[in-house]
Amino acid sequence: MKKILLLSTGGTIASVPGENGLAPKMSADELLHYLPEQNRSYQVETKIIMTIDSTNMQPEYWVTIAKAVYEHYDQYDGFVITHGTDTMAYTSAALSYMLQNLAKPVVITGSQVPIMYKRTDAKKNIIDAIRFACEPVGGVYVVFDGRVIIGTRAVKLRTKSYDAFESINHPYIAYIEESITYHHPVRTVRNKEPRLDCSLCPDVFLLKLLPGTKPELFDCLKGLYKGVVIETFGSGGLPFQERNLIPKINELIEAGIAVALTTQCLEEGGDLGLYEVGRKVNLDLIINSRDMNTEAIVPKFMWALGKSTDIAEVKKIMETPIAGDTTL
Repeated sequence: MKKILLLSTGGTIASVPGENGLAPKMSADELLHYLPEQNRSYQVETKIIMTIDSTNMQPEYWVTIAKAVYEHYDQYDGFVITHGTDTMAYTSAALSYMLQNLAKPVVITGSQVPIMYKRTDAKKNIIDAIRFACEPVGGVYVVFDGRVIIGTRAVKLRTKSYDAFESINHPYIAYIEESITYHHPVRTVRNKEPRLDCSLCPDVFLLKLLPGTKPELFDCLKGLYKGVVIETFGSGGLPFQERNLIPKINELIEAGIAVALTTQCLEEGGDLGLYEVGRKVNLDLIINSRDMNTEAIVPKFMWALGKSTDIAEVKKIMETPIAGDTTL
């Protein structure tokens, strides 16, 4: 019999109506009471980590979740984390970097509708997550609406529909129906000790460019942040006419602030060398995020900055594939 630990953090799945709208109130045990009788092939135990709306999720809370998995790692065959959907993708990516050499599944799920409602996706998602947590695979995954997504490739695209999440620039790992059907091989680390690496520096700023972005904006970031992620246009375009952003970006780097470039386009990633508008920055020190999604770039950046303040070293860490960065 597989032994699974269900860790609850709050979110819509655990929410109940209140005076000011929905708010998470249910415990992990209460969530289990809404499910059918447990399958005899597994046993689920529960633990409350926190009870928050995932809008209030903080990098420090990622550390708390990662430590809970690590501290109970030897006692269970798999882990399920119930989580709000709004920041679930950030958490799944963060755990992918902080929990290394996993030979067991860590599965994150939630719902678009509270579990107490008659028409809810919560029950299916939890049961699917538990089933996948019994699989002989390692790593961090998001399980939602019958689809399994590797932890660093999940993005929430829909606010109401049950199929809220998509796998960006990576195939779905598996589909869960009456059985679990794999669509992409999973490389599970064997014969290595699991490792907890919670070095995080949360001083990362995310800027989405728009036509007319003022160069002076970048002056405001000095002294506040150690890393800046810029969502550029298309394949990596940065304006250099009229409002020229290039000098200010280079000034950030000269001031010791690491800068990563990504694209506002969800699919297919960026290519800084393709157009003139992408070649004018300091390509030797700019971090090229390639086809990573923003929800993975941000926590990895925090994780990298927790190890070093040297821009060249941070760039090396960011551009070195680890955990779920399978196509970086």
